[in-house]
Amino acid sequence: MTLTAKDVAEILRILEESSFDELSLEMDGVKLKLQRGSAVRQALDPPPAPSFSPDSLAPTPEPPSESGLLDVPSPLLGIFYLAPKPGEPPFVELGSKVTEDTLIGIIEVMKLMNTVRSGVKGEVAEILVKNGASVEYGEILMRVRPEA
Repeated sequence: MTLTAKDVAEILRILEESSFDELSLEMDGVKLKLQRGSAVRQALDPPPAPSFSPDSLAPTPEPPSESGLLDVPSPLLGIFYLAPKPGEPPFVELGSKVTEDTLIGIIEVMKLMNTVRSGVKGEVAEILVKNGASVEYGEILMRVRPEA
């Protein structure tokens, strides 16, 4: 009897669905040894990241210039851009009216551009980060004066 690729695939599937970490099989001079679990995974998996609260990442924001302003936090860690391309006008400026879906910027993470929406409705009262600045998760990007 010979093992086909289909047979090996089926054996792998069965091993993955089982609670076993290792399988050794010998048939007609063919030896097959499969391993999974702690010994192999410890060598392949990076160590677990230290646990922390996302709020601990964000720098302490400057106090608002007036009371009642709504914070627009960064949803990601990366490079924040106020405009779609260099030399183009920014998505929003001080005094711009925004709704929950208004695009206020882009955050670049590992060469991927992620759009950022305001999430609130009102008028942009403060812009706390500069174009091209590194931002952290939860860092306040802007503050919006809610509509009355």
